[in-house]
Amino acid sequence: MLRRLYDWTMSLSATKHAEKALFGVSFVESSVFPIPPDVLLIPLTLARPQRWVRLAIICTLGSVLGAFLGYAIGMFLFESIGKPILAFYGKENSFDQIADWYNTWGGWGVLFAAVTPFPYKVLTIFSGATGLNFLVFTIVSIIGRAARFFLVAWLLSRFGEPIRLFIEKYLGILFTVFVVLLFGGFYLVKFVF
Repeated sequence: MLRRLYDWTMSLSATKHAEKALFGVSFVESSVFPIPPDVLLIPLTLARPQRWVRLAIICTLGSVLGAFLGYAIGMFLFESIGKPILAFYGKENSFDQIADWYNTWGGWGVLFAAVTPFPYKVLTIFSGATGLNFLVFTIVSIIGRAARFFLVAWLLSRFGEPIRLFIEKYLGILFTVFVVLLFGGFYLVKFVF
């Protein structure tokens, strides 16, 4: 089933409605859909490298607006919709374990999920279910998603097909290292200096 979803999503990049599809996939991926928008962003940027900024904006906007849907699912529909989605991703038992921690540090969690391969939708739902401050949620979602999509689109526009292979192979690791270094820097500033 997942492979068919992936192939269907890839096929959207060849249609005249590719940018609308990019927005739609970016929107639903932030709350329920398992295929990341990079699947469309990559071929669209390779096909039209001069439009990389536009494509990154579409992806970011769709993703952040979709994150609001995930937040609403967590806030208003956690029992009926949120729990089954979390169960699909194998995270249903994590909720109680991290709810208290999340209200203190959730913004960092959302930022981490926004730029790494961790399923972002899990934390959008957690954010609504735990009542994470909506302004914090919005700011870190914009920063994280924009960082991810603008970097991917810029690299593809600048380096083309060779960077696509590199991104598909190493992007998750690179973003994870970046976030760890970012957290480490804040920790050093706060507790060491």
